[in-house]
Amino acid sequence: METARMSYRASASAARAGGRTTHPPRLRPRWWTELALLVVVYAAYSAGRLLARGDVSTAVDHGLAILRVEKALFLNAEHPLNRLFTSTPAIGIPADFLYASLHYLVTPAVLVWLFRRRPARYRAARTWLMLSTLLGLVGFTLLPTCPPRLLDAGHGFVDTMAQYSSYGWWGTEASAPRGLGGMTNQYAAMPSLHVGWAVWCGVLLWKHARTPLVRWLGVAYPLVITVVVMGTANHYFLDAVAGAAVMGAGALLTGPATRALHRVRAMGAHRPVGTAEPADEPSRTHLTAPAAPPAHAAEPSRPARSVPIVSGGCETSAGERFPGQRTRSSTSTSSADDTPATAR
Repeated sequence: METARMSYRASASAARAGGRTTHPPRLRPRWWTELALLVVVYAAYSAGRLLARGDVSTAVDHGLAILRVEKALFLNAEHPLNRLFTSTPAIGIPADFLYASLHYLVTPAVLVWLFRRRPARYRAARTWLMLSTLLGLVGFTLLPTCPPRLLDAGHGFVDTMAQYSSYGWWGTEASAPRGLGGMTNQYAAMPSLHVGWAVWCGVLLWKHARTPLVRWLGVAYPLVITVVVMGTANHYFLDAVAGAAVMGAGALLTGPATRALHRVRAMGAHRPVGTAEPADEPSRTHLTAPAAPPAHAAEPSRPARSVPIVSGGCETSAGERFPGQRTRSSTSTSSADDTPATAR
């Protein structure tokens, strides 16, 4: 314990000597700052979706182009799934509930779970989610796309959300509550963030969950959501692929974005050159070790004792080869005469 205290004091002294005080990094961020950050980001995302509304004819052209590409590549799974959901209420109604609610429930639940159980992984996961959502917003702006359910009925799609609207809280305008359809952008279909967020949840559950059941639920969740968005005619298959690709791009950008944020914080933590030191912080020159006290001050005073005279009173004067015994008066008189003669 004493060694740990000495090590901590030494590190604190070294940090103060370097002109700054270091603090151990917080393993878990403050929940209220995280909640405020997520609310602001989601509000900006929702506002961006509304502002990203493009021309309806352009969105329809993009939707038909995607449908033609899928038919050419034999990827058109939307039609058989939509017919199944439309003809079988036992499948279509639960699918509508899943589409309208799960992304509002599972995504925040995984965030809270990481915050509480895996705090060391939370910041990277949160950054990944936010970057991918912003990339999806860019896709909505650059490529407004009409979903299958809003195409002309001649293309063979049925809007299951409108068909089963009496069973839920949504109306005929996507999954928005009745009367609030104008608060959503129905042409923000490419990429599908329903699928993208489900991929995010699935990856994190697979990597960090401890029980095999939860891990396999993480695998099944994005697959189920992909089937749901196509069967309800809300997205094309390529929308789902684009949603997964956006999450992949966000994962690649998470590391560089985190390092850049750390560099900005480190630059802001450095004190500008020429700034006076705080009054309560000692100067660097005062941190040097104090000088050792004089020897006479370090030892307690001792009683003086007599030291014997080695010469025994014998001195050599000028012109003598051997010292002789003399009195103090004669010595002082002879020393006052001339300077000593040179040695012979």
